[in-house]
Amino acid sequence: MATYGYRCPRDGDFDVSFPIGAAAARVPCRVCGGEAARVYTAPLLGRGSGPLAAHIERTQRSAETPDVVSRPPARVGPRRPAHPATARLPKP
Repeated sequence: MATYGYRCPRDGDFDVSFPIGAAAARVPCRVCGGEAARVYTAPLLGRGSGPLAAHIERTQRSAETPDVVSRPPARVGPRRPAHPATARLPKP
């Protein structure tokens, strides 16, 4: 279902849900029953999950004022044990 905007000349804007692509050009107003025309607006898009939205915001913020660091970030968590087949390889 998609939400479409309509405007009644007497009562103003309101939204109606229809299946995608099935919206009528005109619908009856919910308040007065008069004819309301469809209004084309920007789509209502979500920004996704919380971590994704935080990442997008951080990226936009750093476009103008990037974060300056003095060293690489610390390693988080323990190292994974080496695979037995690679244990004999030279270490850097």
